[in-house]
Formats: sequence, C-alpha cells, structure tokens
Amino acid sequence: ELKADVFYIYPTLISNKKDVRWNAPINDEEQYNAIVNYAVKNQASPFITSGRLYVPIYRQAHIKSYSLYEKGGKEAFDIAYKDVKAAFEYYLKNYNKGRPIIIASHSQGTNHSTQLLKDFFDDKPLQNRLIAAYIPGMGIKPNEFKTIIPMTKPNEIGGFVSWNTRKKGSFPKNKTVYNGAVTTNPITWDHSKATNYNQHKGFLYSNGKIYKRALRIQIVDGMVWSTNPKFPMRFFMSFMKNYHIGDINLFWLDIKENAELRTNTWLEKNNKL
Repeated sequence: ELKADVFYIYPTLISNKKDVRWNAPINDEEQYNAIVNYAVKNQASPFITSGRLYVPIYRQAHIKSYSLYEKGGKEAFDIAYKDVKAAFEYYLKNYNKGRPIIIASHSQGTNHSTQLLKDFFDDKPLQNRLIAAYIPGMGIKPNEFKTIIPMTKPNEIGGFVSWNTRKKGSFPKNKTVYNGAVTTNPITWDHSKATNYNQHKGFLYSNGKIYKRALRIQIVDGMVWSTNPKFPMRFFMSFMKNYHIGDINLFWLDIKENAELRTNTWLEKNNKL
C-alpha cells in the first residue's frame, strides 16, 4: 500500500493559435482528454509507484500568455494558479491525512508548483512532509525559495530538482534564458556533469515502450544537453533541437526509481515503513 501522495501539475496543453480563449474551461472535453491521455500517461506515470496520484484540473493559461504576459497573460496565469491552489487546499483538507508529498510538474505546471511551494511549504511546517519537488521545464534559480534547496544527492529529501533538456550543442533563441538555472542531473542525481549510455535507465516513448541505455547527457549552464536517443524512431527526433516536451519522458525510468528511493528514504527517516 502506497504511503505517500503525489500532486502533479500538468504543462500547457492549450496552444492552438486559432484558439482565442485565454484559459481552458474546467469542463473542456478536449483538454480533459489531453490531460489524461497525454500528460498523466507520460509525465505523472513515473511517480505512481511512489504515491497516490492527485491531479488538479485547472483553467490553464493558453500558451500565448507567455508572449503576451503584459497584455492579458498575467491575468490568465492568475486564474490558473487560483484553481491549482484551491485544489491543493481541498486535497490537504480531505485527502492528505498527514502523509508525505511529492510535488511533480512540467512547464506551465512548474510555474504553478513554484508558487504552490512558496505558499504552502517554503519555510513552513509542511516542508517536513515534502519528499521532493520534481519541477523541470522552467529555468528555476537556486535561490528561488527560502528553505527549499536544490538536491544534489539521489536520496536527499525536502528539496527540489529541475532541468531543461535540449539536443546536444543547441541553444534556445535567447541564449541566456536558462543561465544560472538549477540543472539537476536526471540520471545520476548528483554533481556529475556527464553520463554514459550504461547509466541511462530508460526513456518512455509515445508508443508506450521503454528504451534503456538510449542516451548520454552533458550538464551545461542551465541546460541538460542530450544526444539524440537511440531507438527505432530516432530519425524523427534528429530534426528537433528543443527536447522540452521530453523533459520527463527522456528520463522516465530514472525518475521512477529516484522517486521510489526518495520516498523510501523519507518513510524510513520518519519511521513510517
């Protein structure tokens, strides 16, 4: 029986340029299908052996909210976070019952989880129940929080891990966007700056298959540079430079085993095993 909880906040799924809405309605069927069949299936799945999964359905901001932040984007993000916060409060009151928590998120979800960590965990009693926050897909600075710090050991608890994945040798348009951001090694979970194929546990592709020892990474300022993964469909990925979409998938098995390790470490430390 699982003794921990996982609160997972999904990334931006509303991105159609023709879509004039700023926020996705709670009861939008297309959005709901994307949450369950894409986000949860690919990104929440590595955590389900560590804890009971909770996914707040929220009025997420359209992707244009980033580029039009001053022209309506900020308000859209505020609406989205309000929902996430309300869902978390409801979860705490009705479901948590003193259990330890993993916070997991990606991209827009990481914007919201960062605020959630500040509002509920940072320098607050609930941090004692934080197993770990897995918050990739946004450049998070090491001093983003007061007491929640970047973790640099695989069995460390109570802190956060974060990274942004790109193809080896490639940079975003704004080369400095990730400079100084926390760059956790999502294979070794320590200070290692590079890995070999044998260290990589496994990558989950959209066909549902796991490919082991498929890639090598190199840690550069704010980025995880990955080789093009070795798997049957690698040709299609050879044109991609930004692996943002695969921040979790590329290290699926690595994350799964690490989440189990940190959860067990927390439970042992708190005599809950």
